[in-house]
Amino acid sequence: MGYKVVVAGATGNVGREMLNILAEREFPADEVVALASRRSLGTEVSYGDKTLKTKDIEGFDFTGYDIALFAIGSEPTKKYAPIAASQGCVVIDNSSLYRYDPEIPLVVPEVNPEAVEMYKNKNIIANPNCSTAQLVVALKPLHDRAKIKRVVVATYQSVSGAGKEGMDELWDQTKAVYNPTSDVPPKKFTKEIAFNVIPHIDVFMEDGSTKEEWKMVAETKKIVDPKIKLTATCVRVPVFVGHSEAVNIEFEEFLDEDEARDILREAPGVMVIDKRENGGYITPKECVGDYATFISRIRQDSTIDNGINLWCVSDNLRKGAALNAVQIAETLGNRCLKKG
Repeated sequence: MGYKVVVAGATGNVGREMLNILAEREFPADEVVALASRRSLGTEVSYGDKTLKTKDIEGFDFTGYDIALFAIGSEPTKKYAPIAASQGCVVIDNSSLYRYDPEIPLVVPEVNPEAVEMYKNKNIIANPNCSTAQLVVALKPLHDRAKIKRVVVATYQSVSGAGKEGMDELWDQTKAVYNPTSDVPPKKFTKEIAFNVIPHIDVFMEDGSTKEEWKMVAETKKIVDPKIKLTATCVRVPVFVGHSEAVNIEFEEFLDEDEARDILREAPGVMVIDKRENGGYITPKECVGDYATFISRIRQDSTIDNGINLWCVSDNLRKGAALNAVQIAETLGNRCLKKG
């Protein structure tokens, strides 16, 4: 006996990836329903070797469904998630709407799987920001060993984090560079993204940081440890899929780089590719389509007593969004909603 699952936002990048991953991982679903807005009604989406026609989320009855994976953004989620939750369906939400609610668990299954049990508070579980998800997978096993005091991270985030519009803008602007008669002014981004980097993701806050940077701080504290100090600079780069992060970690006690490498090799969800030679590391292009968070360039930071540097890469549409949501569903099923 399997679960009845809803994927809301099934025509978007993340929603389609959720369906792919549900099928790839053979999630025990007796029924999967694809929901979308009215303008996408009837659009066909793939689920394994099946084709599903999207249904209208407006007025959909969630009664009798076990789990709903939401990838529809904060505003629609504010409307539909409470409806689904009130009808007995557990919502796993990919938007930022519920991440900072103390009554709603924010979960990365490799890091804090026990938190899913808090779903009973509101029948909702939050999925973290894409840049946070891969970071905490790398931080947690090291924190368990040597206690992290402070993290300095610079992100190199792909345009798919901004949705289809971001990917289209990079594609169109790149083509325009080679066509002197063509001009594609920025719409999704604040400046041209083709052959450029933009140190600005989300809105600016009063202290000069951006909302994306604030999210990384708040979410790492909620998922791993509220005592960790973290500062971030988040940068959009002309890469279609795959987020990268340069991470500097200061620990309370000394951690040797070789031990750190061994710890990460054994950590769930992590793949260490770290050879000190040309090409002995992973780039975002190589991580696309993979489940793992890849760690490279592990080395001692000689400028502080207890420091390690590392390079962290992951497919943001997978671990940063769709995969993590499905992993939450798996954890929820194993720990709380066992069937059969």
